[in-house]
Amino acid sequence: MSEAGLFVYGTLRSEFDNPFAHRLHSEAELAGRASVRGSIFRISSYPGYRKQPDGVVHGELWRLKNAARTLAALDNYEGPEYQRVQVELESPREQAWIYLYVSEVRAENRIESGDFLRP
Repeated sequence: MSEAGLFVYGTLRSEFDNPFAHRLHSEAELAGRASVRGSIFRISSYPGYRKQPDGVVHGELWRLKNAARTLAALDNYEGPEYQRVQVELESPREQAWIYLYVSEVRAENRIESGDFLRP
């Protein structure tokens, strides 16, 4: 891939108005809606992605103009509860970065729809 892709499923999506969402939106180009296998869980006022249990997570794919700079800033924003990993998107079929939630989750906090904006 010529430009690094970042799949976002929570507070970095285009519908959100916060400083880090603004930064991503100014330093990247929205490629469109996307999905990945896995599940998301409500952590607090934000979600966390896990590869299991299997499901479909809905979000957006962003093309990063300067991946090193943007990802460094977002790594700090996400903090130690998240690890940036590459995944194969279900749609479109390509690899992209995603933030994996590495702390414990509660099964009852799973967002069944797979869409943080439409729980």
